[in-house]
Amino acid sequence: MGTGHYFWAIFYFASLCSASLANNAKINFREKEKKVLDQILGAGKYDARIRPSGINGTENLPTYVYVNMFLRSISKIDDYKMEYSVQLTFREQWTDERLKFDDIQGRLKYLTLTEANRVWMPDLFFSNEKEGHFHNIIMPNVYIRIFPNGSVLYSIRISLTLACPMNLKLYPLDRQICSLRMASYGWTTNDLVFLWKEGDPVQVVKNLHLPRFTLEKFLTDYCNSKTNTGEYSCLKVDLLFKREFSYYLIQIYIPCCMLVIVSWVSFWLDQGAVPARVSLGVTTLLTMATQTSGINASLPPVSYTKAIDVWTGVCLTFVFGALLEFALVNYASRSGLNKANMHKENMKKKRRDLEQASIDAASDLLDTDSNATFAMKPLVRHPGDPMALEKLRQCEVHMQPPKRPNCCKTWLSKFPTRQCSRSKRIDVISRITFPLVFALFNLVYWSTYLFREEEDE
Repeated sequence: MGTGHYFWAIFYFASLCSASLANNAKINFREKEKKVLDQILGAGKYDARIRPSGINGTENLPTYVYVNMFLRSISKIDDYKMEYSVQLTFREQWTDERLKFDDIQGRLKYLTLTEANRVWMPDLFFSNEKEGHFHNIIMPNVYIRIFPNGSVLYSIRISLTLACPMNLKLYPLDRQICSLRMASYGWTTNDLVFLWKEGDPVQVVKNLHLPRFTLEKFLTDYCNSKTNTGEYSCLKVDLLFKREFSYYLIQIYIPCCMLVIVSWVSFWLDQGAVPARVSLGVTTLLTMATQTSGINASLPPVSYTKAIDVWTGVCLTFVFGALLEFALVNYASRSGLNKANMHKENMKKKRRDLEQASIDAASDLLDTDSNATFAMKPLVRHPGDPMALEKLRQCEVHMQPPKRPNCCKTWLSKFPTRQCSRSKRIDVISRITFPLVFALFNLVYWSTYLFREEEDE
């Protein structure tokens, strides 16, 4: 056997020995961890029911618990139920002098536990919680780390459905503040105080996407509460959500504008097209009413008026006004026809009377032809003479100064003044009036609510 073979045999034997020593070292190290856990958490050595002492082991000072969290997702914000769902990683850190141990010259950085009942835990609860659950797939998403200096870190992943009281007066141009409140249930501030961890107490996932909202910012604050049993420590996070207006612009505002404009087509149809104008007005009115009911179905029945209520109410009024305009046009058209027929009947009656009077006058002239005397017309007319009064009236008209032309009267003079043409004049006036009033409403509406939104910021 050559020297090369001896060399490789020695190398292989040395590697086996080193691997065996490393495994033995690991086994010994894990055994030391077990001994440390038994030393600090053994039976009769640690009582999880007793609160840790204050700073530096002072019994009179409260236990300070530092809180931070990582906001993983926000699944929904429900306007009707006024709630929102969130998934987060919640962390608490405090110091328990009884859990100090030897770090074996820096080799043992921390001990890890998965059973929260082995050590004392703060009695924190979420005061505005409606529903909540832990995550247990594949294993419970929770751990406890105990550091050599007695510091304890508790981390858990939870999903919560939290109440969020909303003010919907500016809906859908509103901003909502949803809070997440955490407080102590049984320990007063004399025994337990919650504090936000310095630096960055709340982290939010970067690719956070919400369907109808945008998370603008978040603020951390304290919300200690006093009751009959004492003062309790409380923390809160205020999440400021801005509603995405583009969705409502496409789904609500533009369709409502289109319905209002379609209702104005009735003004351009002929007065005699009664079925077309009636069906157009009724269809747009029913569609607008359905749109309004669909909007209100997704919102809670609040006692105040929302911005969307003003918009849908005015649009519904315009559509209903267009339908009433046709009723007025139809009434004016029928009354004009009735008056025209009466006028024709009166003219025929006067014509018959005049014909009868001329026949009677001719017969009288034939009877008195031989004895007729011709009277001379007077040279000077009496003041009460009708012809003199007519000439005087004409002179007064010519002596009056000329009046300035009126644009509206000039425009309206293009249409006949007969009774049967009043309906046409109503249609023409509506073609101008309805769009102008609707444009003025849009100007007032958007300027009012957009400026109010900026003031609320």
